[in-house]
Amino acid sequence: MVSLVYWVALILNRAIQLYMIAIMIYALMSWFPGGYQSALGRFLARIVEPFQGLFNFATIGMLNFAPVVALIVLSLVQGGITYLARLLLGV
Repeated sequence: MVSLVYWVALILNRAIQLYMIAIMIYALMSWFPGGYQSALGRFLARIVEPFQGLFNFATIGMLNFAPVVALIVLSLVQGGITYLARLLLGV
């Protein structure tokens, strides 16, 4: 049971980490003309936009802070998963 909780927490944390990297890459693609029209841009848009769209309220003028808010939320979720795993493992 202990190793199952550990591995589930580890896999979830790695998946969240990869998703956070995808959000950062997608946000940085705005610096490159035509970045969103590339194959990578379209792929990342399908993955990132549904979650990032939840945070579109974080726009001030022309600056969109949705990626930053999404990264903060994912970081909090990641911390919560780690906390729950440690609580269940008694560490």
